[in-house]
Formats: sequence, structure tokens, C-alpha cells
Amino acid sequence: MEIIPIPADSYTLGFIGAGKMAESIAKGAVRSGVLSPSRIKTAIHSNPARRTAFESIGITVLSSNDDVVRDSNVVVFSVKPQLLKDVVLKLKPLLTKDKLLVSVAAGIKMKDLQEWAGHERFIRVMPNTAATVGEAASVMSLGGAATEEDANLISQLFGSIGKIWKADDKYFDAITGLSGSGPAYIYLAIEALADGGVAAGLPRDLALSLASQTEDDIPSLSRLKLLLAFK
Repeated sequence: MEIIPIPADSYTLGFIGAGKMAESIAKGAVRSGVLSPSRIKTAIHSNPARRTAFESIGITVLSSNDDVVRDSNVVVFSVKPQLLKDVVLKLKPLLTKDKLLVSVAAGIKMKDLQEWAGHERFIRVMPNTAATVGEAASVMSLGGAATEEDANLISQLFGSIGKIWKADDKYFDAITGLSGSGPAYIYLAIEALADGGVAAGLPRDLALSLASQTEDDIPSLSRLKLLLAFK
């Protein structure tokens, strides 16, 4: 079956799951001009704070996930991993092959995503928590029917919240461990540096500011050289 191209300049984006990651992606897309708010949809059932977060960006909040899928060319599944199978299976009749499906759920393999959806036009993306400040490290893997045009569209979308790379699905467990969990270790290192500053007599707020800025001052190449030097 011929894959119907998705128009990059006019497609609509729907989020199934309106948590912090979906909010970060939506904000990045709007802030960067990748998408206007009018082209983004989600559904929120019982959380007024989540509704306010999305409506404050200008995003349309619909009454059901079914409506979100019907109104979207690109559907991003941003629910918790343990809920994803049930959500995809429930929506399966609406997940037609003219829609590009995207998962940001950690630990859910591509073969399962494609099986649940009933087709292979799927892209799996692993962003990390730095998406909230527009500095995410994201990696994507293409399903069997996802095209290079689909990949370019998703690269542009996730490029609005940081940097994105492409890799085979078999690497995603390692990717999740490195870039998904990595920020937590960096935060621990910053906290440890700050603790050292406090022990030397600095006020806690000043020690934290200096420690975090010290980490930011190391350019990416220098960080790599430092890592290699200590191998």
C-alpha cells in the first residue's frame, strides 16, 4: 500500500496523554514556530491544572482521545508505559495508515508498538527531562513503514526541544539508561559539588549556582575529552 505523505507545512499534531513531556514538546513546537497552537490537540478528562497548562499555550483541548486521533495527522502517545498497550488497542480502529504514530514511552519496543497499532508507520522517540528547558537529548527509531519524510518531520518537531539523533531500536535500552537517566546523575554531581562548597563555608544558594554554572561552562567537546581521559 502506498504511504500517503503528511504535509509538513499544514499537518495537525495530537497528544494522547497530556503530561509534562507532551506539554514540553507542545511548548517547544509553538515557541520555535514549528507549529501554531491551532494545529495541536489533546484531551484532558479530569485534571484542571493540565487543562490550564495546555490552554494557556493556545492548544485546543478536546473531549476524548478518539476526537484527538480523528483530528490529527501525527499522533504522539505520551502516556505512561504501563498504560500504553491498552490505550493503543482501544484506539486501534482509528489508527489508520495515513497517520504517523509516535511513542515517547520508555521501554516499549517497536515490534510491540507496531503489533498493537496494526501497522508499521510508527516512530519511537526517547527524549529526556531536559525537554522542559528546551535542551533535550532525543533519539528516534523508524518503524517498517515510516518514511524519510516522516523522519524529517519528527526531527523538526523534536528539534524544537533540543537535539535529536537516529538509531536502531535495538539500542534503545542503552539509550534510555544513558540519556534518559543521565540527567539525574549530572544533578547528583552538581549537588555533590555544591555540598563541597557548603563544607568550605559557602551559602547553599551560592554553592548551587556556582556548581551548576561550572557544569554549564564545560563545552561538549571538552566534556568528551574529560570522559575519555578518565577511561
